[in-house]
Amino acid sequence: MLKHGILGLLNYQDMTGYEIMEVFRDSLNYFWDAKTSQIYRELQGLEQKKWVSKTIVPQHGKPDKNVYAITTTGQTELLRWLGDEDLGLRIKTPILMKVFFMGERSVEDNIHYFESVIKSCEVFLKGLESVPQYIDTYSDIIQQKGKTLYWQMTAEYGRQSMQMQIKWAQDCIRRLEGK
Repeated sequence: MLKHGILGLLNYQDMTGYEIMEVFRDSLNYFWDAKTSQIYRELQGLEQKKWVSKTIVPQHGKPDKNVYAITTTGQTELLRWLGDEDLGLRIKTPILMKVFFMGERSVEDNIHYFESVIKSCEVFLKGLESVPQYIDTYSDIIQQKGKTLYWQMTAEYGRQSMQMQIKWAQDCIRRLEGK
């Protein structure tokens, strides 16, 4: 999935690995976690598959810069993936795996856990406040305003998901306090 995220970003414009990491941090990172080393490893794999090409740009006094561009084959793969019937609705939710077995702990510890869930979701929601600014900034950079609607929909999914998790955790606390 990470490889397709990188292809999607490169479909907007050519970028260095560092620039991909920055854009990832400012946008995709709200719903897909990736480390810098994973991004560079994926770029190598994408280059081997000929889905991206690399241009080495010499720099004075600094290491050469590698600029990546999506190839026609990479664009074909991106469009194939976007049209794939597999919606990716996998159910692997670590929080639910923990909650399922929480009967092994004290009610007080579990209430504390759900309070932590609420705090984490609130922090995530706070982080989403800057997303409209990032959308505007990157929209100006790639000069493709029509694509921002989809970025906005993605951010809204994240916002509503966090709100749902807060409501769920609050309900769990109420249920535990009623025991």
